[in-house]
Order: sequence, then C-alpha cells, then structure tokens
Amino acid sequence: MGAKIKKLKRYLPLYLMFLPGAIYLLINNYVPMAGIVVAFKKYNVRSGIWGSDWFGLNNFKFLFATSDAMLITRNTILYNMAFIIINMVLGITFAIFISDTVNKHLRKTYQSIILFPYLMSAVIIGYIVYAFLSQSNGIINNSILKLFGREAISWYSEAKYWPFILVFVNTWKGIGYGCLIYISTINSIDPSLYEAAKLDGAGKWQQIRYITLPSLTATVITLTLLSIGRIFYSDFGLFYQVPRNSGLLYSTTNVIDTYVYRGLMEQSNVGMAAAAGFYQSIVGFLLVITANLIVRKRSAEHALF
Repeated sequence: MGAKIKKLKRYLPLYLMFLPGAIYLLINNYVPMAGIVVAFKKYNVRSGIWGSDWFGLNNFKFLFATSDAMLITRNTILYNMAFIIINMVLGITFAIFISDTVNKHLRKTYQSIILFPYLMSAVIIGYIVYAFLSQSNGIINNSILKLFGREAISWYSEAKYWPFILVFVNTWKGIGYGCLIYISTINSIDPSLYEAAKLDGAGKWQQIRYITLPSLTATVITLTLLSIGRIFYSDFGLFYQVPRNSGLLYSTTNVIDTYVYRGLMEQSNVGMAAAAGFYQSIVGFLLVITANLIVRKRSAEHALF
C-alpha cells in the first residue's frame, strides 16, 4: 500500500498535467458520441433527440441514393490521397533542406515562414486566392497572363482548373505542420551516424538515403496512418471558402462535407448530416485498423498498436 502511495505522489504532477486534456477530450469528443443516435432517427426539433421517431437506415439511403454520391465520394478520396502523398514528399524534402541550414537564425526563419500559412483561417486563404484568381482584378489575369498576351480566364466558372488549385493551396497551407515534425525527428538523429558516414566516404545523398530517411520511417508511418483515418473527411474551408461556393465548380470541388453542409442548410436534414458523420467515422476507423495491420505484418515496431 505504501509503495502505491509513493508511486502516486511521484506521478501526481503528471496526472495533474494530463487532467485538463482528459477533461477536454471527454467533453468535446466522448460525451457528444451519444448524438450518434440521430443518424438512425427522423429528427424533430420539438421532440428532441430521444423523442424523435426511429428512421432505421433511411438516412444512409438518402445520403447514397443521390446521383452525386459517387462524385462526392470520389472527390473526397482522390483529393485526400493526393494531399497525403504530396505533403509527405514535400514535407520531408523541405525538412531535410531546413535541417541542413548552417545558420540557426535562418533555420528558425524558414520554419516560421513554412508554418505561417497553416495558422491562417480558411476565410483569409479564400481572400488571398481570390486576389490571385479574380477575373477582373486578379494578379494572374491582369499581370501574368496579360504579360504573355493571353486572355483572362474565368477561374471561378472553369471546373477543370480546380483540382490543381486545391492541391496547390492545400500543400501551401498544410506542408508546414508535417515539415516541423520531420525536422524534430531529424534533429533527434545521433550526429555520430553522419560523422561515421562521412569518414566512410558517403556523400550527402547517401547520408540522406541510408540514415535520414530510415530514421524518418516511424514518423512517416504515424502521420500517414492518422491521415488515412481522416481520408473520408475534408478540409471544409478549403472546399467551400476557397472556391467561394461557386455552383459551376461542384463537379471538382464538392466533397462529402460540403455536400452534407449544403443539404443541411437547404433541407435542414439533421439526420442525414449525422448519418454522414457516422459513416465517415466508421470508414476512417476501419481504414486505420487495416493500414495498421499491414504495417504490423511488415514491421511490428512501426505499428501504432
């Protein structure tokens, strides 16, 4: 008994530090889970969640019986796959370059610059993109295209350009988060490994290939698995604010989140919105489990659990 009390006193500061985060997760993530029941009910505001009639799987049928079901599912998956691959490759590349910067002040400056877009709200980013793409006053139409004698492009009515625009904007905004994590991992690598490699005549590329990249494996797998868990979710601000909710762009900008939001705003269908959220969570959970099992079979030490 005395040993348990001593152990409790020893770890009490850590428990106290953990307590605010645990309370936040409980209130914000676990208590609202009771609302999942709305996905299976025909929600009525007057009756409330528990008083509303059961609706079975009809909310899910409504979500996937529409002609847009395949379109929004395809857009959501393909965009997220592109985001995961491009942000991972460029994040590692920038992390290696920044870590190799000799000047410490420049290194900190580069880290701040690359992280800054990640801290911006979707509304601000939407206005920045509009400043570049506006047909009448945009920088691209009035400066770049005019310089080469090209006609102005109506960016907000031409859907074919937006897969590239959205991928570029997401990369510019989100690359900094992963990059800083990769930088912290690179900084934790034992410098003696690089010194030994130099003595053996290894060049810079060989050091990166045989020391840096293998050391980043665990971090890459962890971030990738977390991203796979949200592959059926989308950055709502990116797909709603940046294209300015233009109906002409829905074929390439409409994803599950924006589709549900528009359905909720236009039809006030709370049940359908709840069904979509439940569906996204279940699929994300199954994808994480599957991906983790694949990683565990190849290398158990790199699996999350």
